[in-house]
Amino acid sequence: MKIAEIRELSTKELVERIDAEVTAYDQKVINHSISPSENPAQIKQQRRMIARMKTELRQRELNNK
Repeated sequence: MKIAEIRELSTKELVERIDAEVTAYDQKVINHSISPSENPAQIKQQRRMIARMKTELRQRELNNK
């Protein structure tokens, strides 16, 4: 998901998407600790995607104040 796609989401959709991504990220980390995944770079990519979404959410909060 690109930053332009993140900006198109409504705030409610963005919060739901963040929750889903964090849950999936946590599951990947647990699975990777049990047995190494084939592509551990996906964990890093997902962590950065979560950070992008949280950044956009925070920018919206600051703009509304």
